[in-house]
Amino acid sequence: MSDALPGLDLRKQQLSVEEIFHEGGPPAAVPLRRAALVTVIANPFAGRFEPDIAPFMETLKPLGLSMARRLVEALGGDPAVVEGYGKGAIVGAAGEIEHGALWHVPGGYAMRAVLGDAKAIVPSTKKVGGAGTRLDVPVTHINASYVRSHFDAMEVGIPDAPRADEMAVVLVMTTGPRIHARVGGLAADAIQGEDGLR
Repeated sequence: MSDALPGLDLRKQQLSVEEIFHEGGPPAAVPLRRAALVTVIANPFAGRFEPDIAPFMETLKPLGLSMARRLVEALGGDPAVVEGYGKGAIVGAAGEIEHGALWHVPGGYAMRAVLGDAKAIVPSTKKVGGAGTRLDVPVTHINASYVRSHFDAMEVGIPDAPRADEMAVVLVMTTGPRIHARVGGLAADAIQGEDGLR
């Protein structure tokens, strides 16, 4: 994989696909599927302060595209089924929170590119932590951030990652609203899709 992703040292990936049929109410007509892909990479800035880290975002872009494509495949191969997305990063203890911020552009760019004309900002979270750290990755609708039925999160984590000199970068995609969503707000079928909010 390193030949296809120059400048990156990948140690492992974890793909998780969850299918939810009900949450105590009647079974959903269409089960909700949620998929997360975590990639553990070496952090080239671990253990030192590097003033100019921004160029590494370009190095991360091919990884983002590869991960986004793999998530679509995990959800059946059709980008049209994806309704929600989110991203995140866990930085090992020898790094800093700003290293996790490097994933904002590559992760968001990748999902927009693979999904087509997604308009909403990709929600994200990041933290510094040791091996086994868990991360709740926020999820919102791909075209309108105010669609309340799609507010969600998916927990990710790997027992032996990230090591101190690593980062774990994450993308999440979902196929619909929360099962039994019923708290009102902007409905997905009422999206105007003009500003990424409504």
